[in-house]
Amino acid sequence: MATDAAAAPRYSLPPGRLPAEDILFCVDVDLEARAEMKSAAAAASSGSTSTASPQPAGAAGGAPAAGPRTAVRRMDAIKQALLLFVHSKLTMCPDHRFAFGSLGEAFSMVKKGFSSDAGSAMEAIHSLSASESRYAMADLTQLFMTANHEGTRAESQGRLLRVVLIYCRSSMKPQHQWPVKPKNFTLDIIYLHDKPSADNCPQMVYDALVDALDHVSQYEGYILETGQGLARVLFRQMCILLSHPLQRCIQDDLDIPKQVAKKTLAIEAAQNEDGTPVSSQQ
Repeated sequence: MATDAAAAPRYSLPPGRLPAEDILFCVDVDLEARAEMKSAAAAASSGSTSTASPQPAGAAGGAPAAGPRTAVRRMDAIKQALLLFVHSKLTMCPDHRFAFGSLGEAFSMVKKGFSSDAGSAMEAIHSLSASESRYAMADLTQLFMTANHEGTRAESQGRLLRVVLIYCRSSMKPQHQWPVKPKNFTLDIIYLHDKPSADNCPQMVYDALVDALDHVSQYEGYILETGQGLARVLFRQMCILLSHPLQRCIQDDLDIPKQVAKKTLAIEAAQNEDGTPVSSQQ
């Protein structure tokens, strides 16, 4: 018995290096990218009424009363989220490279070529601007054509191509004329939309985005959406997309970020059932 135990093979996981990523961002620049985002303060106050007495101007340490907040638009929040992503990704690995494009009626590159230079990325991000009119269509064919070409190039260099599409139209389904081909890039999507109304149907648009992702994505691609209009939700979703495609679980099993409120309710329920604090159990 002792001999058999000693002879049992040991499991070991050999170290490996994930391929660095080339990440192509495609940002929707339709008029809807000019929509105003909600501030965290406004969102918090909308669900509750404060009972605190108002303070006169200059009462807090003699400071003057704050003026009206500058409106934060979707494009502003998108730019901040992109900067957050680029700096975070380069902190993880300085070998990652980035390129940027925009989606009007079709896709076009903001600046050709991928670069790992943070300054170059910041310049491209700040150059993005939303249109003052609505586009008649949203054609992804050129985006997929560019991604397929760059994906082949990335593979030849031992790298991995990922496309991140940020889409903002609440009533216009994206379309494409891309045939079924061997997949050589991963597609992630963030969908920022208005709430459903008589004028829009974000569910219809979301379903079309899911179909597009399934049609082209090589590895597990994530599609994340929000109609809340909160910048912090966009930042949280962008942080989720920091995950490398080869290290991902399927999206149905994705349970981050953890909801602190739900965790607190679960602990309180356990305490009520047991009659003793969870922390005091041995």
